[in-house]
Amino acid sequence: MRWDGQLRDPGAASAAAEAGASAPEAVSASAKAMDPALPGLERSTLAALPGHLRSVRAPEFQGAVFHEVLAKSALNRVPAQSSMPFAWTINPYRGCSHACVYCFARGTHRYLDFDTGTDFDQQIVVKVNVAEVLARELAKPKWTRETVALGTNTDPYQRAEGRYRLMPGIIDALARSRTPISILTKGTLLRRDLPQLAEAAERAPVDLAMSIAIGDPELQQSVEPGTPTTRARLETVARAREAGLPIDVFVMPVLPHLSDGAQQLDALLREVREAGARSVVYGPLHLRAGVKPWFFAWLRREHPELVARYRGLYPEGASRAPQEYRRALAARIRPLIRKHGLEWAPGRPAIREAPEPAIPQLQPQPTLF
Repeated sequence: MRWDGQLRDPGAASAAAEAGASAPEAVSASAKAMDPALPGLERSTLAALPGHLRSVRAPEFQGAVFHEVLAKSALNRVPAQSSMPFAWTINPYRGCSHACVYCFARGTHRYLDFDTGTDFDQQIVVKVNVAEVLARELAKPKWTRETVALGTNTDPYQRAEGRYRLMPGIIDALARSRTPISILTKGTLLRRDLPQLAEAAERAPVDLAMSIAIGDPELQQSVEPGTPTTRARLETVARAREAGLPIDVFVMPVLPHLSDGAQQLDALLREVREAGARSVVYGPLHLRAGVKPWFFAWLRREHPELVARYRGLYPEGASRAPQEYRRALAARIRPLIRKHGLEWAPGRPAIREAPEPAIPQLQPQPTLF
């Protein structure tokens, strides 16, 4: 990899392995010898990364550090109490350069001894062997081919995927085992894998969803600064339909007093329908403890006039908008979803608000990966 030159001794791990060191010893040798040539990466940032191979920077990812690790497992069990319609997830990355200020997954970065703000956006963990580990797990006789979801914690098609190309191997492993796949993303890099996903759909169900919460370009780039534009995501929806893959849209989170007006929602849903989306799921903003300070810092900076109103909606200890607000939003958006023919699929049952995101079952040490 062309980033190897940024390490003082990029061959330390392989040299240790050739000398007869075990895999953990080789990893340790790499970690000890990989003091980065570029400044700013302190040893403390690596403390919570078991299986760590190396950390790299690249000019095209300004400010980001990619921590390459060896995953011990690929499949994550969803908590039994969760309302999610799947039992398993895969997270090829931890942290997300999309940098959405509202992202509910920010709190999970604390398991790595990183903060939930800038570290979440810039300290990205890359599970470089995730596809190989997944293939072994799916080959076990006890695997029952339950649906596996990607994009439930951090986005599998964030910008780093363009470099590491983890998703093709993951899709291949799932397709070979005839395991149903569910992918939720904001990333237009999904287009790269549409032919492969179309082939996978011949073996097992493939459910795709694009997250498109905000129609206003200025607001969208302010609150989701690392993401593709809304227009680019709508075009990706259209490309998926052209590939023969039905794709749904998650209009979430709807931001109170910012993106929840009837005209705003009507215009966005019209564009979603024109792009060819099958259906829409919506949901208001969630603000868990690890997210709330980061979101309110953005709000004070960009929309100080709304701080008091948001504190009323999300007082200390509350992560969900009050029932009164949720009912008002439902009364506003559900008729618009029906108007545009975007009732939730398959089977077109009653329009639903998305359930609150599940908190992944994670342990800080040593089984994190």
